[in-house]
Amino acid sequence: MSDTGRQNLTDKASDAFKPRSEKSIPESFGDTVKSTGDSLASTVQPESQKSTPQQAADAVSSNSNQNTGSLLSKAQDAIGLGNSGNSR
Repeated sequence: MSDTGRQNLTDKASDAFKPRSEKSIPESFGDTVKSTGDSLASTVQPESQKSTPQQAADAVSSNSNQNTGSLLSKAQDAIGLGNSGNSR
């Protein structure tokens, strides 16, 4: 279930698990448009108006209106594989 105007969580997951090499150009373009729209909707919608599942999905995908990275980004930073701004 997703909030009004947001990408369905099941669709978002299925889009993420299908490799780009197996997607047609229109399918890949559609995924990009949907993802961009969902990110915009996430940024505009206040956290206080999001459902609990939507808040959780945004936290995992870094689609929240807070200036924090995704859980994946944080894990990569923790083991030194991320781009946390440290230049070497």
